[in-house]
Amino acid sequence: MQSLMKIAIVTAGIICLSMQPAAQASDGFYVNPQSTAAQWVQHNPDAPASARIRSAIANVPSALWLTGTSQTSDTLTDRINHYVSAAASADKVPMLVAYNLPHRDCSGGASAGGATGAPAYRAWIDHLIDGIGDRPAVVILEPDALADMQCLGNDKQSERLGLLNYGVSGFKQRAPHADVYLDAGNPGWKSPSVMADALNSAGVKQAHGFALNIANFYTLAQVRSYGDAINARLLSEYRYTKAIAVDTSRNGNGASPGDWCNPAGRRLGIAPQVLSPQWVALWIKLPGNSDGASSPKTDCHGGPAAGTFSAELALRLIDGN
Repeated sequence: MQSLMKIAIVTAGIICLSMQPAAQASDGFYVNPQSTAAQWVQHNPDAPASARIRSAIANVPSALWLTGTSQTSDTLTDRINHYVSAAASADKVPMLVAYNLPHRDCSGGASAGGATGAPAYRAWIDHLIDGIGDRPAVVILEPDALADMQCLGNDKQSERLGLLNYGVSGFKQRAPHADVYLDAGNPGWKSPSVMADALNSAGVKQAHGFALNIANFYTLAQVRSYGDAINARLLSEYRYTKAIAVDTSRNGNGASPGDWCNPAGRRLGIAPQVLSPQWVALWIKLPGNSDGASSPKTDCHGGPAAGTFSAELALRLIDGN
């Protein structure tokens, strides 16, 4: 709560859904100086696209994604401590994504992987929590974990819910100034009632809220309607509601339903900002990072491996084509 209260003060008055200049809207969040977009610009300073990618993407605050392959348990605490400390020194709030559950992306396949089992995941998330400590942060917990459970057997679904509860509880106890959002998919995936019930089972009552539209393209209006419906179900069935984070990194032109893997014709959305006391816009997926090279369920439009930055994809999002 404290981290977004701080941002709300910094960005006072930015509560509408219209486009805001990035420098104005994003003042409260931390810009990752080593994002994949920033690294591409550093390595290609003379490329014709470099200045545009720097201005439109690399200089805009976005989330740091953490997986078991990108950051192993033995180095995770130090890595996060350094990153969160750098953000605190700049008087900014960092955005982090934990993406390492066992059997990750079991249906889509483009980002398959994750921890080898429940004990390995608990150790990994503990190191992440310890790295944040008592500093403010925004944490997105396990994209697709709830919406994508149908590809797991009952025992693995129960294990997943237990691990999400473990993570939420750990953050609340040992990283009390982190605003934790459990991922809740997008408007084209699960019904609001199904998603609300899954969120409750995963421990969202102890979290700051839930996140929507991660790595997807639905408009703010569509996401707002879906999020409100989830909260209505949480209120009617469980007597509470939650704050909502929406990924606006690539939703400027809305979605082409079912085409989620590097689709053409999408555009950058509004920069990270507090939209209201209930809603915050974040760049969770870094624009230009591929959704995958292949998937058994959809065409990935020639994109590189998932998470790999592509200047071509970035320019398509900048230009909206």
